[in-house]
Amino acid sequence: MTGRDRLRELLDAVLAEDNNRLAEMAGDAYSSPFHFSREVLRGTGESPVALRRRVMLERAGWQLASGTSVTEAAFVAGYGSVDGFSRAFARAYGHPPRTRAALADIRVHWLSAPNGVHFHPPLSLWVHDTEEGHPMELSTQLIQHDVDDTLALIEAVSQIPDEDFRREVLPGNHVLEWDGEDSSAAKVLDHQVWTKEVWVAAFEGTDFPQHGGDDPASLRARHEGVTPRWLAVVRDIERRRAWGDRLIDALCDPPESFQIGSVIAHVVTYGAHRRQLVRLMLRASGHEVGPGDPITWMRDRLRDEAAEETR
Repeated sequence: MTGRDRLRELLDAVLAEDNNRLAEMAGDAYSSPFHFSREVLRGTGESPVALRRRVMLERAGWQLASGTSVTEAAFVAGYGSVDGFSRAFARAYGHPPRTRAALADIRVHWLSAPNGVHFHPPLSLWVHDTEEGHPMELSTQLIQHDVDDTLALIEAVSQIPDEDFRREVLPGNHVLEWDGEDSSAAKVLDHQVWTKEVWVAAFEGTDFPQHGGDDPASLRARHEGVTPRWLAVVRDIERRRAWGDRLIDALCDPPESFQIGSVIAHVVTYGAHRRQLVRLMLRASGHEVGPGDPITWMRDRLRDEAAEETR
């Protein structure tokens, strides 16, 4: 894990199995009880003790539904008596604890909270995003990651010899037959950008685009030119919830009908494959390149956004 996630450290301290008291939680977080409580409250809207009590009750609800006895659930949740646990459970859920409750979905165990932090079985947390339009929305993440990672690869190939950039690592390889060979990093990145240029023209209703150069500088200019238009197209589709609409593409010969959602999935699917092909080709020529993992990309992006907000 890169970087430091202070909220994760605080939650780890709050929910560690042996930390039943505030002083124990604060000690694990290398903080005083006062400052620890203030940090947790600021980050979650809930005091450490209240947060732990609620998540432990959520876990107890899942355990009871899975067949755990009330006595064992009470002990694991940190209560000194079954009566105390039963009272707390009844206040939280509106009914006394019972085994094998008829509950089909673990989320019915989630109690009302001022944050998205909840128990997730068997021993994990689920941090539910309650904000609309958050960058973790799947379609947004996949599409934004694709354009960011493509730019990162274009920047990477600008630093290597041209002969390596154009080396035919996979002669005869085709990702999509109508695009031609994807045999070198140059050809793959050209197709990566060209795909968006063609589809954007179809969505915008403009003429078939001119095919630009495939050197790194030209690829970067083409990518930076098409990216805002591509993102605008997808945002408009999302805004109108037009994923099931159809596009009759007159740029095809003969004209062809496409479902909008399938087009976006097509671009993202083959884009991900091509980005990994470029990595394979660069490594085959002896050049180091990162994995392009969306997890790392999103973590870095959120960290940069948080740093920007504090400036």
